[in-house]
Amino acid sequence: MPGVDRRTVIKGAAAAAAAAQFSWALSRTAAAADADDTELHWLEGSAPDVHAGATWGVPWARGAYRPEQSFRLTTAAGDDVPVQSWVTGYWPDGSVKWTAHALAPGAPKASAYKLAAGTPAAPEQQVTVTRSAGRVEVSTGVITAVFGAKGSDTVVRSVRRGSAEIARNGKLVALRQESVREGADLSHFAGRVEKVEVEQDGPVRAVVRVEGRHRDGGRAWLPYTLRFSFFAGADSFRLVHTFVWDGEQTPGSDQGDFLRGLGVRFTVPLSDRPYDRHVRFADSGGGLFSEAVQGITGLRRDPGAAVRAAQIAGERLPATSTWDPRVADRLAYIPAWGDYTLTQPNADGYTVRKRTKAGYGWIHAAAGRRAGGLGYVGGASGGLSFGLRDFWQRHPAQLDVRGAAGDAAEATVWLYSPEAQPLDLRFYHDGLGQDTYEEQSDGGLEITYEDYEPGFGTPYGIARTSELTFWAVEKTPSADVLAAQAAAVATPPLLAATPQRLHAAGVFGDWAPVDRSSAARSAIEDHLDDLFAYYRDQREQHRWYGFLDYGDVQHTYDNDRHVWRYDVGGYAWDNSELGTDLWLWYHFLRTGSAEVFRFAEAMTRHTGEVDVYHLGKWAGLGTRHGVQHWADSAKQVRISTAANRRFLYFLTGDERTGDLLSELVDVERTFLAVDPQRKVRTDGYTPDDRHALSVGFGTDWGGISAAWLTEWERRGPNAEKAKAKLVNSLRTIAAQPAGFFTGTGLLDADTGKFAITTSTAVSVSHLSAVFGLVETNSELVSLFGDEEPEFRTTWLNYAQYYNATDAQKKQLTGSTWKSALPAAHSRITAYAAQRRNDPTLATRAWKEFFTGSDTYFPSNDWNPVTIKAPAVLRTTEEIPWISTNSSAQWALAAIQNLALIGDRIPS
Repeated sequence: MPGVDRRTVIKGAAAAAAAAQFSWALSRTAAAADADDTELHWLEGSAPDVHAGATWGVPWARGAYRPEQSFRLTTAAGDDVPVQSWVTGYWPDGSVKWTAHALAPGAPKASAYKLAAGTPAAPEQQVTVTRSAGRVEVSTGVITAVFGAKGSDTVVRSVRRGSAEIARNGKLVALRQESVREGADLSHFAGRVEKVEVEQDGPVRAVVRVEGRHRDGGRAWLPYTLRFSFFAGADSFRLVHTFVWDGEQTPGSDQGDFLRGLGVRFTVPLSDRPYDRHVRFADSGGGLFSEAVQGITGLRRDPGAAVRAAQIAGERLPATSTWDPRVADRLAYIPAWGDYTLTQPNADGYTVRKRTKAGYGWIHAAAGRRAGGLGYVGGASGGLSFGLRDFWQRHPAQLDVRGAAGDAAEATVWLYSPEAQPLDLRFYHDGLGQDTYEEQSDGGLEITYEDYEPGFGTPYGIARTSELTFWAVEKTPSADVLAAQAAAVATPPLLAATPQRLHAAGVFGDWAPVDRSSAARSAIEDHLDDLFAYYRDQREQHRWYGFLDYGDVQHTYDNDRHVWRYDVGGYAWDNSELGTDLWLWYHFLRTGSAEVFRFAEAMTRHTGEVDVYHLGKWAGLGTRHGVQHWADSAKQVRISTAANRRFLYFLTGDERTGDLLSELVDVERTFLAVDPQRKVRTDGYTPDDRHALSVGFGTDWGGISAAWLTEWERRGPNAEKAKAKLVNSLRTIAAQPAGFFTGTGLLDADTGKFAITTSTAVSVSHLSAVFGLVETNSELVSLFGDEEPEFRTTWLNYAQYYNATDAQKKQLTGSTWKSALPAAHSRITAYAAQRRNDPTLATRAWKEFFTGSDTYFPSNDWNPVTIKAPAVLRTTEEIPWISTNSSAQWALAAIQNLALIGDRIPS
């Protein structure tokens, strides 16, 4: 953002989010007393002109409400607003921890709302669901959608508005190319419906889930899950589309399954005259490409000013008897343009072209930099707006209109453009002779930081989720309405509580709202803002965009080439390494910044899908950082961990994120398929017994416990089993002779118990606590500490002694270890200081934070260095010493230290 200070946008968003500035130390208990009057604001700061319905989450203090409690939503003026509410999380005592809520697009418009216990207002037009003979029909009171039955290639049979059919034959389309070579044969697949399920049925929101696979004859591939959300009184619906990659591509071979196109298609009936039909495409800057199928402007003869004005406005034209007859009598000679295509092949340019019909030449129509992802086809009697979120960010994407001059048009939203190169997911090198563990560890890992192993660099089982929105309108919308629809597609509106209100509920562990009450605090806050802004700008500067890439950031910078090390082994894509997701979510919680939320949201959509396996023997595990998101052979729960995903689920109620959390309930069983320590073992262990799985207490159990905790919080189908395993693991870790310093144990996957060792040996890794263990254990102690005091003590000992002196370490455990990443671990010193009310520990924690070898503060120069062309591709701003591992851990340490011991910060 040229000319804008890096902190300006973040500070502005945070200020808009907060209704009032309270002290960070505001008592959670006192604030909880006001929780029954929760103020909500639109995340982006103002009420949207148009939206297709909103869902959001709100936390509640422990014991405040029981699950049967209903909630009332009102405007700031006290007017009732229809709302639908459901529980998404519970405290240990069974009281409500999180609720999700739904607001219809026709609800009273306001910049802020209040949510409180009470009876909700009923919508004037309720959304209803009818099930009959395998058919599901949903009516919002304005539109009615009928879903295809099991076994059909039609997902949505029809969408009607009143008596008019606006769209029909909604289906999924996929193109498979049998070879990566140009000109290879294409196969056309349609999404076959295998299951239709109603997940919610109103009165404000209804959700229909459809599952299936794409089929062409006897071949089935690309399993999919669709969720259609309908809101009371709406003329729109939202679609969350997920597919899982189960194709085969063999490195070194040109043959295989190469995706050439993936899309969602509707047929739109057309009855208006061609000059009353319209096609629209949106630009991301708010502009519109607007044309009639049969244009009557710019002709040699003028039909009349009123006629031209009506067509430009998208309105029904006056009767031809009122036109200049020189035009009205010659309509047959004016071409009707039936086919349109907008293609966004990259992040820096799109084109629009059109033709009269198949078999005839394409004409260049328009071009721009970044498309808005919204299209429209229809006329004076109705039409369909269709949009794809993150359209240019996830290039190559495409919007097609075909046959608009005939009786019906086809509108296709291509999630992956058929005009792009085939999606090539083959591993990127031939192994480089790394045939043994020794060659892989002492060879490749030592030089490129890539943990390679033959056969492990497969994308089989990764996924991608996309968000689409459709409007079934009664006539061609005005330019202002279409622009507002495009804005709603690009940034679906979200309601949010203030940071103070979120903090008062006591959720997500150790954090506090921004507090600039001292110069020392302000200095740290400034650098936290600077750090986020730097990554925001780096994403744009280095084009961290693309169909599978968007949402991730990169790992380490190359100071010589002035680029991130995108092509160097394990230094390329970050893949959640060392808690990048956590840093961004905690930064949002405390600032309330819309910009931070959207960045974190995109990251969760990526890291939870593309970096994790959802099918196959590694389902539930993620892949360590690398040149490709699936390339590294370290398949670990530290990447897939629920700790990174639960923020988006609880803050939005997003069901797809809930799926990701459910996939991890028994993730410990994947240790039978792959041992994370297989390349360095000397004890002869092999993972062949589910009752004795070697599981580390840090990166492994940290992810496993987060999955168990979240399943129990959500009261999922395996909640009691998950709780039992969680509690058993707490007790048996605490029972180890050296507690967390034992390092690893043999886990029974059925019970969650670790075998109690008789050895007093100590094993400490600097990575144990930096993949969510700190954050998860803080919550576990808060939830179970009184019932499991031994675990609380065990964790507090680890927190206090990890960065301690050698003498202190030896006194506790009989051993010493190197305290790597001391600044990052200062936050567990701070945790021990706060819990044990020890000012000496607090002083030590700040010293570690400010002087640790991994600190970013205070001596580092935060001013970007400008590198100009031709030394680089384009002018580049860089802070050469920044790397993402350190960024995430420094930021988390700053956030948690401020929350825990901010009153003891040295001046």
